Amino acid sequence: MKITDISMPKGANRKMKRRGRGSGSGHGKTSCRGRKGALKRSGRTTRPGFEGGQMPLIRRIPKRGFNALFKSGYQVINIESLNRFDNNATVGPKEYKNAGLIGSLNEPIKILGTGKPSKVLTVKAHKFSESAKKALEAAGSKLEYLAK
Repeated sequence: MKITDISMPKGANRKMKRRGRGSGSGHGKTSCRGRKGALKRSGRTTRPGFEGGQMPLIRRIPKRGFNALFKSGYQVINIESLNRFDNNATVGPKEYKNAGLIGSLNEPIKILGTGKPSKVLTVKAHKFSESAKKALEAAGSKLEYLAK
């Protein structure tokens, strides 16, 4: 078989609809746009969410609460997750990322006090919970605060 023997399957190449070329073409007069209305006009389309004059869904649903525009969300790590690192190691954002504990190096990190530390570490984070501070210091670990 050669490349010259290969052809497109039947029906793969269809002729383009030639609109507005007279009534004999089958797509004349209104050019497949129907009669009147916004969609018939050139350059006229409806905005996203427009429901033909009916009250749009976004306005029918009740609004609740408050969404802060510049909310600072912390990536949380529990103490028990830090036990995977070697003893006397210094762990920071890069180590957390490599271990799969956090998703982004750009967002701040908070250490929470769930679990018991089994190793002595130098832990770097933006924030520590009170229980995490007590538990890590009791285990002999050092805490280092990172700037946001």
